[in-house]
Amino acid sequence: MIAITGAAGHLGGLAIRQLLKTLPANEIVATVRDVEKAGALRDLGVQLRVGDYDRPETLRAAFEGVEKLLLVSAVVPGQRLRQHQAVIDAAQAAGVQLVVYTSMLRADTSTLSLAREHHQTEEYLKRSGLAHVLLRNGWYFENTTAGLADAVTHGALIGSSGQGRLASASREDYAGAAVAVLTQPGHVGKTYELVGDHSFSMAEFAAEVSRQAGRPVSYRDLAPAEFAAALQGWGLPQMIVDVVVDASVKSGQGELDDTSRDLSRLLGRPTTPLADAVAAALRG
Repeated sequence: MIAITGAAGHLGGLAIRQLLKTLPANEIVATVRDVEKAGALRDLGVQLRVGDYDRPETLRAAFEGVEKLLLVSAVVPGQRLRQHQAVIDAAQAAGVQLVVYTSMLRADTSTLSLAREHHQTEEYLKRSGLAHVLLRNGWYFENTTAGLADAVTHGALIGSSGQGRLASASREDYAGAAVAVLTQPGHVGKTYELVGDHSFSMAEFAAEVSRQAGRPVSYRDLAPAEFAAALQGWGLPQMIVDVVVDASVKSGQGELDDTSRDLSRLLGRPTTPLADAVAAALRG
């Protein structure tokens, strides 16, 4: 059996739907915090089990009989390492044979604020002795396309990335990579740097949005403090503001760009193009 943690989230849900193309539903375990709120997963016919990162006692039972586990990284910075350690400990106790972890691009050398806990999780997983695969996911298109309708309305996208480039891919792409290593041989012990085939600047992103929306949309590059103030003005939590501003600034320093083709090789196809990601966001 294959289990997916955080299955009610975007990435976990996509991984399950892709797994269903090759595995029967009864061989897939979806672990969630609250099974009563996971009706969409129940409708898919997969096994639903309670597996809460903050309730370690639920995890051992959730992984019973599981051979392979996709550990989808937790959401809240500052809490992730503790939560990931609980999952890894439970997987080890339950006899899981392979753990696939969704880390972040160049976690061992990245200066992004998010990188530290990812790298610490990687090291903890290595020390556990469990067979593992590290999927170092790059920036998600969805991080950039969120709220695109408002940007079109106001005619501007904002950030602090300068001319920095983002080698982004879609959640669907990253989920596909996870499914590939879970269902195909030859990946144990590997670390994959996963990014889109073609990078873009925020100015190029704005130009593509403008082209598809049929109205002018420009990119306004702001000082980090100005960008943070704008995000705060939209009511975003400070934790999210800090992460978004840090990522934008660091992208200007090349931290979210890479020439790896690991992702398209795992997928067996090109990664999602920028134009397709923009089109999907505008439809949504």
